[in-house]
Formats: sequence, C-alpha cells, structure tokens
Amino acid sequence: MRLHHLRNATLVIETEKYVILIDPMLGKRKTIAPFSFFRYKPKRNPLTYLPKNSRDILSKVTHCIITHLHPDHLDKAGEIFLRRKSIPVICSVKDENALIKRSLTVIQTLDYWKPQNFLGGKITGIPAVHGYGFIAKLMGNVMGFYIELLNEKSIYISADTIFTEHVQKVLTEFKPDIATIACGTARLDFGQPLLMRMNDILKFIALAPGKVFANHLEALNHCPTTRTELKLALTANDLLAKTSVPNDGECVEYL
Repeated sequence: MRLHHLRNATLVIETEKYVILIDPMLGKRKTIAPFSFFRYKPKRNPLTYLPKNSRDILSKVTHCIITHLHPDHLDKAGEIFLRRKSIPVICSVKDENALIKRSLTVIQTLDYWKPQNFLGGKITGIPAVHGYGFIAKLMGNVMGFYIELLNEKSIYISADTIFTEHVQKVLTEFKPDIATIACGTARLDFGQPLLMRMNDILKFIALAPGKVFANHLEALNHCPTTRTELKLALTANDLLAKTSVPNDGECVEYL
C-alpha cells in the first residue's frame, strides 16, 4: 500500500487494485477565504499549491471517500474533478443528500460503527469530534473510516477529530496497521482548537499499534503547528520512527 500526500488532508491510498482519494481540496492557491482573521494572519487558503505530481496521481483515482463537507476537505475544484470523472463517492449517511445535490456520484453511505462490504473487504464509519468543547457542535458531523481490504494493510482515516473514546477504541481494539492523524491544531478566532492539541497527538501516536501518517499541516492559515514543531515533539518522545510527516507530493510506501 502506498499513501500519496497531496496537501492538507487530501491524500490518495494506492493499492494493487484500487486508488482511493480522500477529501479532495484541489483548488488553486488562495481560492478560499481565511479561516482566521485575528488570531492568525488573515491569509487566503490554501497557502500552498498542489504538488506538480498531483495530476498523475489523480489520473489513477477509482473511488473517493469524503469525511465531511468543510471546504478544506471538499472544495469547488474537488467537486468538479469528481463530477467530470464520475468518481464513485463514499461518505457518511448524514452527508449523502448534500453531495447528491452537488451532482456527485454517491454509491455508498455509512452509519457509525456499522461495517459494510467495500471493494472486496470491509469499511466501518468511525465517529469523529471536530473540536474541544462547544466548537465541535458548530463544526457539524464528521466521519472517520476504518478500511480493511484483501491482502492490504488495514488503515484508519481518523479525519478531523480530537482524541476521544472512539479514537481510542479503534487504535486499541481494531489495531490498524496504519493510522492517519490531523496534526495542524486548527483554531478559529473563538473557541478551543478544532483538532488535537500536541499532548493528544502524542497520545494518539504512542497508542497506535502500527505506523502513523501525519497530515493537515502547513496548508491553512488557522493551522499553526508546523512539520518541524511536530517532528521535534515526536523526537523528544521517541515517536518519530513510527510516524511519517510527509511533504506535499511525497509518497509513503507501507510493505
């Protein structure tokens, strides 16, 4: 299995038979309004261009999984890509109607904790809580995914979430070979962080039974945590060896 990191939370899972796109934010640089105006500099998003190899990677996509509907996970360019290529979409049952209204090809929807057949294997929707305290209610529903494909590594797409009992259950009971984690510690101009604080990031990675793939970094103006800061914290806690912190366009292979 190969994981191609494109930008932010947009990644591509490449297996022998399938190429699965996760949360396509495919627009040009600075096409989305700032998510913070006062706490952080009000720069337009995304802060970075798509990597040069993204076109080749995206040309192979066979399916798309969408964790939630925020524009940094599904933007207009992402929608156009999915529509033009009629890419089959998998999502939460709570997002089905909204995606159908956008003329996307929704072929499968999931409820939390109810496994379904998926590409010859299984997929399970996992609850995700998008922020600490009251801010999570404003962020709406999010779904993580635990994916088990035949003759492939199992992978947990934890999505935009803080550390919860649901996250802990997947790591300790499902024991994924690979777990992805959003590490940008995103924060709006009000409320607590929308993603895990550093102590919870370290807790997640320490608890993960296999390899960890860190993303949601350095692409949005409300995500202050940098790759360098994350790597320093991982090194200080002896966790860097099990964690990939890929640059945009980088491919990580899991044998």
